[in-house]
Amino acid sequence: MASKVSCLYVLTVVCWASALWYLSITRPTSSYTGHRHFNTISIARKNVSFGNIRTRPINPHSFDFLINEPNKCEESIPFLVILISTTHKEFDARQAIRETWGDENNFKGIKIATLFLLGKNADPVLNQMVEQESQIFHDIIVEDFIDSYHNLTLKTLMGMRWVATFCSKAKYVMKTDSDIFVNMDNLIYKLLKPNTKPRRRYFTGYVINGGPIRDVRSKWYMPRDLYPDSNYPPFCSGTGYIFSADVAELIYKTSLHTRLLHLEDVYVGLCLRKLGIHPFQNSGFNHWKMAYSLCRYRRVITVHQITPEEMHRIWNDMSSKKHLRC
Repeated sequence: MASKVSCLYVLTVVCWASALWYLSITRPTSSYTGHRHFNTISIARKNVSFGNIRTRPINPHSFDFLINEPNKCEESIPFLVILISTTHKEFDARQAIRETWGDENNFKGIKIATLFLLGKNADPVLNQMVEQESQIFHDIIVEDFIDSYHNLTLKTLMGMRWVATFCSKAKYVMKTDSDIFVNMDNLIYKLLKPNTKPRRRYFTGYVINGGPIRDVRSKWYMPRDLYPDSNYPPFCSGTGYIFSADVAELIYKTSLHTRLLHLEDVYVGLCLRKLGIHPFQNSGFNHWKMAYSLCRYRRVITVHQITPEEMHRIWNDMSSKKHLRC
């Protein structure tokens, strides 16, 4: 079985490299036609209705799972579910995470479930490559919205929906991105503390207090007709935040009645305000890049803008020098 998985992995790496090279030099960017491009995928779905919703949804999130892992939490309840926002071409980043901090077997006696979040790509070749990758690693979920920067909010809500539907008994959830390095020792033992009673209605990360940017040239431009107020509620940087698993269903339910915004972290902050949940500031979450040093990285939980090569190098160095003191 191990040799079979190894062969499939090597084949996947080769296929990804060939496909990306081919796409980069020969294929034009195709446009979305509204039809599904997954022809042979086996979709595992679970129809769930969330109760206690008193009004008609204005944002029903009426998307279907194209790739799902509905049984990931059935054998044992995870202490932590990690939801990683990624894009189709980021196979190297996903593999680096699987082989470093996102390895589900890093902590004996502590169940961790790692999932990569994707929408549907307009190019069927990339969809097929992700499907093959999913069949090997079983750590990808996909809904049938178009994968784009402006749909990052939908991607996060998909993750919330998945936790609420298929893994509601988990203790904690982390949402992060594929270019983030996570110091799992600090996250597990110093922040979440498995031997303590799990918290409820808990949300923490790098808290930002700011307002909308009205410059249309900005990546974070927010039109007045979408958000007329001059200030955002406190929100955690989308590069990485932690919450108790009960919050996943609360946010998902609230989102059904909250007008969508394309800025995912701001939108989650809006939902938290409606729920009366105030995010806690934690200086260990960094939403910027930091030059690597062993002692500096030992003090943090997340670091942004880390390449797959850097991720391996940092992980290997920190793992081999645990006996050294700072």
